[in-house]
Formats: sequence, C-alpha cells, structure tokens
Amino acid sequence: MSANDEMSLSRRRFLHLVGVIGGSTAAYQAALGLGALPTVALAQPPDIAPLPKGIRKSVLILGACIAGLVSAYELTRRGYDVQVLEASERVGGRVWTVRGGDVIDEVGHRQVCNFDREPHLYFNAGASRIPGEHLALLGYWRELNVELEPFVNLNRDAWVQDDALFGGKRLRNREYVNETRSFVAELGTKSIKPEMLDEQLTAADYKAVLEYLRQFGRLDINLKAARSKRTTSAGFAGPDAMKQLFNSRILSGMAYGESEDQQPVMLVPVGGMDKIVDAFMKKIGKYVQIGARVETLNLTEKGVRVVYRRKGREQESLADFCINSIPMQLLAGIDHNFPNEYAAGLTAVPRGKYFKLAFQAKERFWEREGIYGGISWTMQDISQMWYPSNGIHKQKGVILGAYTFAGAAGDKFAALSPDQRAALAKQQGEKLHPGYSNFVEHGVSVAWHRINHMLGCAAAWNESLRAQWFDRLQSPAGHHYLVGDQMSHLPSWQEGAVQSAFHAIADIDQRVREANT
Repeated sequence: MSANDEMSLSRRRFLHLVGVIGGSTAAYQAALGLGALPTVALAQPPDIAPLPKGIRKSVLILGACIAGLVSAYELTRRGYDVQVLEASERVGGRVWTVRGGDVIDEVGHRQVCNFDREPHLYFNAGASRIPGEHLALLGYWRELNVELEPFVNLNRDAWVQDDALFGGKRLRNREYVNETRSFVAELGTKSIKPEMLDEQLTAADYKAVLEYLRQFGRLDINLKAARSKRTTSAGFAGPDAMKQLFNSRILSGMAYGESEDQQPVMLVPVGGMDKIVDAFMKKIGKYVQIGARVETLNLTEKGVRVVYRRKGREQESLADFCINSIPMQLLAGIDHNFPNEYAAGLTAVPRGKYFKLAFQAKERFWEREGIYGGISWTMQDISQMWYPSNGIHKQKGVILGAYTFAGAAGDKFAALSPDQRAALAKQQGEKLHPGYSNFVEHGVSVAWHRINHMLGCAAAWNESLRAQWFDRLQSPAGHHYLVGDQMSHLPSWQEGAVQSAFHAIADIDQRVREANT
C-alpha cells in the first residue's frame, strides 16, 4: 500500500473499520444514547387488573402467533373472554419447526419434509435463536418451563468465502478476522496521536494503548502486521492482501456476533423453537380455532364484528376488542372499514422476503473439519450455512444450506421449484465444503413471501416509514389493535411480538379501568 493510499484512510473510515472488525456493540450503545434506536423497556407483562365482579369483556384475537398467544395467555388470567382465530392449520406463525412428515404450505410448491423421524432432526424455518437481552420472551420460557440449550451463533472455525477474495478460496472465519484486525491495528498505531484525543494521554497511557493494539492485531515488536508469520493458503502475504480483505463485501458480516441481538452464543428451546408455542397451547389451546380464515373485519361503535369461514361454513364473532396479528400485507386485502389514513399504512411498509433451505446430512461432515455449531458466510446466493448445535457426534444432522435476507436472492430462490432450489444450494455449497452434494439429502425450503397465510415475513421498516406510519398503526383504530413483530421496534424477533402484545393489552386494561370508574 502506498503512502498516499495510507493517508487516504480517513479517521472516520478507520474508526468504521475498527467497529466492523472489533465489534459493533459500542456503536449500538452510542446510537441508544443519541436516541437513534429505541430501548426495549418492558421486560415484564403489564400489570393489568382482573375484571371486576359482574363485568364481562370479550377480546377477539386474530392469529395464533406469539403475539396472539401472549395476549390470550395474559387476558384469560384476568378474566377476559377470549377467542383466537388462526387461518392456517397450525399455530405459531413464523415460529415454525419443520420435522419429518410436515407439510410446507407454499403457494404453487407444496412440499412434504422427508427428514428421518429422530428428535434432533428438525429445521427452524422461521425464528431460530434468541439473545439473552430478550427478557420478556425469556421470562415466559422460564414461567412455562421450556427447557433451553445454547445455540452457537459465532464459530471462528467456520468458513468465509467470496469469489472476489483470494480467487474464491474458502478460509476460516478466524483467519479473515485475525488478518483484518492486524491491518487495522497497524493503521491504528500510525493514526493515533495523544494530542488529538479529547483527554490528553500520559506517556504510560499511550504506551498501554499501543500495547493493546499490538495484542489486538497480533503485531510484531515493531508494530507491524506480522503477515509473514501467518501466511495461509489464501495468500495473505501478497501485496494486495489488505485491499482484498477490506474490499470484500463480506466484511460487514464479520462483526455480527458482537452486536446485542447477535451474540456468539444464543439460546434455543431443546427440541425446536416451537416448544414455546406448545407451552402456550397447553395453557390456552382451548380458546384457539385453527383453519378459521377472516373474510370481513368491521369496526363498530362498541367493538368489532368479524366474519370468518371455518370448515366451509361462514361464522360471525362480536367482541369488545380485537387484537390483530394478521400480516399487514394480508390485512389490507380483507374487507374492512378502517379509516382511510389507517388503511393506507397497511400497504406502505414492504414485506420481507427471507428464504431458508435445509438439508438432512447423511453424516456430520462439518465435525470432521472441526466445526461444531456456528455459521459460514459466502457472497453467493445462499449467503449463510448454519451447523446444528445439537446432536453432536450423532450420525446425521440437519444443516441450514441457505438463508437469504436480501430481496433479490429471496426472489431468485422463490422463482425456482423446490428441486431447483436444492440443486442450486448444493452447487454453491461446494465452495464451502468440497463434496457437499454427496453428503446431503432430503432438502426442504421455505420462501416466506410465498407461504400461505403469510406471503411475507418481517416488516421492512425504514426510518422514514417508521416516522410516517408507526405511531398511527400502533394506536388503536376504534377498539382494534394491530400487533405482531411487524408492530414493534424489533421486527423479525419474537421479543418484538411480545412487546406489541404488551402494548395492546395495557391499553385495553386502561380503557376498561376508565370505563368502570
């Protein structure tokens, strides 16, 4: 790298690189301090009052997802009459664990999962892991006795692969991280001057900072990146190594394990994410009707009126309140009488297009490579490959062979047949694991924007959309409340769904209290 190139690395760019390679938690906390990100304040359910003797209030809950189940659980304990209508033939929403024999109800591509019927062979098609900061959800897991186990989210022995990086050779996550940190640390020692910091450093302080950078980047005694000692088959010692490392599009993914919602070790229920759904259903399952598709939703002067179809028969429900977790993109198409400014918001927020594909592996080939859990990253369409944290040293395992969260890749996979998706995922997986196609079998895939009764996943909020629509949609329309992770500051997370339910039932409680005082 020339002197001019070195000087062109601005202090802002340098700090950005430190954040990317060294961790994003500090940046996240700074954003919280500036009010750029909302804090999750509610870790406990709202203290709603039991209904007074002789008072009856009914709540119709649309959707047996996490938000709906939490709402039903809390309200029935306070004496409310609750009815839950679920359009599909299963409960849980996007908390969906697929096992052998299960049906993937995708528009145009019905699939049946052919995994072996063993307890550890399953695929979390939606929600897959939980960070320790999601205290409200974890509280329910504790209260309902859902057994948890660690989920290895970050494994430095997993692979990183980019066709534009060192000829497309795969390299260990730790090799990539160590080398980028080494370059950044060397630049840091050249960039930091005590007089340019807010608080002047003593000579001892400055020496300590340099020593930290030396250890952080494993620099030699001359504070140079000791690349000659760590040259690998990828060719880090080459003159273009730094340029390749920092220009790789995969760079931004390397700090994901440092953020508050993507910790190196996370949590999952033993046996599949849907164990939390099972636990709720044991408590409130008698209030839930599956296969109940809403056709009309009208606000009335005193509550709501809903017409739905179940087992071929049209039925009607009247309730004092409605808590609704139907995805906005579907709710907009239901016959309703929402105010125009409310209805417009339902179509303003784009739907997510996440895609997942899993294979049952004939043998746990990744363990022979020293990989136990974690995620490999690639710039190919499959984006990520996840290794199971459960079933270690068993013969078979279920590997997540593709997880895309960008619209283009999601659309690409969704346009293919299930067999074509599996073929493409096998082909691209070969760059992470040579011989991959020979090790995997029984593929199953979920394109969320094609799944019946969903047609999308996490709401794709951005700053301007949130400023324009969030408060309006979160506020009740009459006695109707829109909930789900779609109506939270944590879209795609169960914690967001729980928080949305808390907001709705707290408001209902306040209105009921005021009406009875």
